[in-house]
Order: sequence, then C-alpha cells, then structure tokens
Amino acid sequence: MARAIDTLLFDFGGTLDADGVAWKERFHALYRGEGLDMTAEAFASAFFAADDPLVGALPAAAGLTETIAALAANLEAELGGRAETAKERTDGDRGQRVASRFLADMSAIFARNRPALESLADRYRLGVVSNFYGNLEAVCRSSGLAPLFGVMTDSSCVGAEKPDPAIFRAALDALDATPETTLFVGDSLRRDCEGARRAGMGFIWIAPEDVQAAAAQATGPWSVRAALTKLPDLLKVLK
Repeated sequence: MARAIDTLLFDFGGTLDADGVAWKERFHALYRGEGLDMTAEAFASAFFAADDPLVGALPAAAGLTETIAALAANLEAELGGRAETAKERTDGDRGQRVASRFLADMSAIFARNRPALESLADRYRLGVVSNFYGNLEAVCRSSGLAPLFGVMTDSSCVGAEKPDPAIFRAALDALDATPETTLFVGDSLRRDCEGARRAGMGFIWIAPEDVQAAAAQATGPWSVRAALTKLPDLLKVLK
C-alpha cells in the first residue's frame, strides 16, 4: 500500500509566483507590450546573458524588488547592446516599467495563492526547491511566504541545480522527509518533473493549457501525477 503524502515541495519562479509561466517568457511578453520586436529565441539569448551573471552575485539579503530590478537592469543593457538601430533602443525608463509590472503581477499571484498555501501548510510540511541566485530565503521573506515553508533550498547555496537529485535530497533532509511521501510541484518538465523522478518523488505540473496540450503530443519520459493550471487547484487534487 502506498504511504500517505506528508510533504510538498515547490519550485519558486513560475510556480509560486505565476501560473506555470517562467520568468523568461513573462519578461518577453512585457517587452513585447513595450513594442520590442524580437523572436523568442533571440530574447532567450539576451535573457540568459542578463540572468547568468546574477547567480551567486546578488547579496544574500537582497529581496524580491532588488532581484527583479537587477535582472531588469541587466536585461536592458543586453537588449540595448543588441539593438541594430537607434529606434530599437530604450527610452531609459523601459526597464523600470517592465520591472514594476512584473512585480505587480507577482504580488497579485502571491495574494491569490497564499490562502491555498496556508491551508496546505496545516496538513503538510512545505518547502521550496529552486534554481536561484543565492538569496531565495530573502526573496521568500520579502514576498511574505517564508513563514509557510520549513525549508527554502537554493541551488546557489547547495551547489546543485535541478534536475540533479542532490538539491531535492537537501530539502528532504532538512524537513526529515522521505521521497516516497513527498510530491514536488513545478512548472518545468525538464527541470522539475525529471528532477522529481530522479529523486524518487511524485510530480504535479502547473502549466497553461496550451503548454500541456503541446506536451501531450510529444514523446518523453514524463510522469505527472496531476496537471493543473493554477496552484489553488492543489486543494482539489489533495483533498
């Protein structure tokens, strides 16, 4: 007989702060709203060039606002350097506008998700496992979510990134939990689902319907316990 689930681990970016859409895609959408005409592939290159230097470089005490501001500033510099004409370059305030809208969207999702997380915290041990910059705990504190989680495991602090099972084991050990009684909730099949599989945990996927439909048409080793479009639906799955 399968043992009852007693622990839930969550990805951060895309899962706790959005409905299964990663930061890269959300930034791209906001920049398109600002008139940027750039393919998803070209924007991804600029995003990663802006994102990678922040790993291990942000102060451990940097909160969410500081983190998004630093990322947006780096991204503005990357996009400005790649612009082919003066017309494509920023007006100087674009990055700040994008960062402000990004944070506002996150705040709304945090407010919506918090009651569901509080309800889950009454029944399960909760933790976060994220490929992050080294300041995950500060970001969770500034988001108002930290009191709900018994552990916030940051890849930069652990020295292992999802899907490496080592980062999941670090969280399990901190919670005195076992993989057999733990579910991981995330938005990425490649990092979250595969990582959960390697660590011996079940996986619940949060992603938009079109992403789920596209994945259903593709072949892959994905084993998903449930596929949701928003985090509060966990309350229905885990009732």
